[in-house]
Amino acid sequence: MSIRGKAHKVGAHIDTDAIIPARFLVTTDKDKLGANCMEGLEPGWIKRVTAGDIMVAGENFGCGSSREHAPIALLGAGIPVVAAKSFARIFYRNSFNMGLVLLEIGDEVDKIGDGDQLEVDIEKGLLKNLTTGAEIKVPAIPASMRELVDAGGLVPYVKKRIQTGA
Repeated sequence: MSIRGKAHKVGAHIDTDAIIPARFLVTTDKDKLGANCMEGLEPGWIKRVTAGDIMVAGENFGCGSSREHAPIALLGAGIPVVAAKSFARIFYRNSFNMGLVLLEIGDEVDKIGDGDQLEVDIEKGLLKNLTTGAEIKVPAIPASMRELVDAGGLVPYVKKRIQTGA
């Protein structure tokens, strides 16, 4: 799986309420949540995003309340991947359960600027900054987590397993 897009860089400790404020939690519709993604951090942020763009964050991205709406909002905004210095643990698990790819890259995040063009190759474990030429080795995503993402999240994964008797 290879993904190309523009980096949208945010700082450290971005909580789930910044990703999708509580006032928008009246639905689980990904398009409606996506239309309001990052409203708690920067109103109108979604207007700068093109489907396939990549969120880049500092440490502890997704901290705060355990709401599945946050990764759904990112997916609804067209963001298939978030690369960050680190993630809040519950957000990490919720994201894969919803089908959102997370790449924890530590201090390598400093090699990416807002607006840089990126290419992520999940299978090769490589994030290329096409703007600067920097290459960042990405830790492998466990096979079980890749299966969740490939299926579109935990619910579609389980439905498929039930249907196939696996």
